[in-house]
Amino acid sequence: MMADAEEAGAPGEEEQQEQQKHQLSSTTEPEELQPPAPTAGTEKRAVEGVEAPSQSGAISVEPSIDKFKIGRFFVLRPGTLNQAIKDVEALVDKELDGSVLSVWLMAEVDHWNNEKERLTLITDNSLLVVKYDFVMFRCEQIQRIPLNFVDRISHGSFSFPKRSLLERQGEGVRVFWDRMREPSFTSRWNPFATDLPFITFTSHPVKSISGSFIALCDIQNFREKLKDAAQKAHTMKPVPGKANGVLVLNQPIVIEAYVGVMSFLGNQNKLGYSMARGNLGF
Repeated sequence: MMADAEEAGAPGEEEQQEQQKHQLSSTTEPEELQPPAPTAGTEKRAVEGVEAPSQSGAISVEPSIDKFKIGRFFVLRPGTLNQAIKDVEALVDKELDGSVLSVWLMAEVDHWNNEKERLTLITDNSLLVVKYDFVMFRCEQIQRIPLNFVDRISHGSFSFPKRSLLERQGEGVRVFWDRMREPSFTSRWNPFATDLPFITFTSHPVKSISGSFIALCDIQNFREKLKDAAQKAHTMKPVPGKANGVLVLNQPIVIEAYVGVMSFLGNQNKLGYSMARGNLGF
């Protein structure tokens, strides 16, 4: 009887082994499941990971605002520029102008500092400056300048008289085609005068929107292409009584305007461009 009681009350060897395994596992499992202690490098990466999103979020605000402002130009609407180039190239007179060498998107700056959107074509024989309506898809005005008459190209930063209240950033290119004739007093003070023997260009505001527009609005490359085309035109069709060749000068582009309230307001609001203006279009 006592033997039976001992056998019933005392655990067997197999049960003792199972109890020991259970004790060992209960003491080691919490340590194995515990994550390793963070090192200095781990803490540094954690801090950087927390700070990075806030920095990237702050940086991405301004570009989105600038992109919204630039996106109001109608020339950036899908298919608009391609259609405009097709319409303008259709106006080229093959017998008079020859073949189209290059097309450029520029801004013209007149003698009263008014900025106007222009499509410019360099052909074998002509420089074509086109006022194009990117809203209605139509050509409103075209100016044809024979390349064999172009005798001077100046490029540099814009400059105004000492007493002028105006200013303009950036660089420009001015093309002259009658070195012997100076603008008259009446033409200088007439904001609508069109008989000036020169024309001035600067970069279009959308020049940095994409790689294709950077190439299309590159005013320095435009100057080089125009010089080469004019030199070739002088050789092929020299003008009697005129010195053949093109003189290229690096000098300030002087705009003889003093007050220019209308040009200031017009340029600030980009009135010379086809843009979306609230619920109205230009």
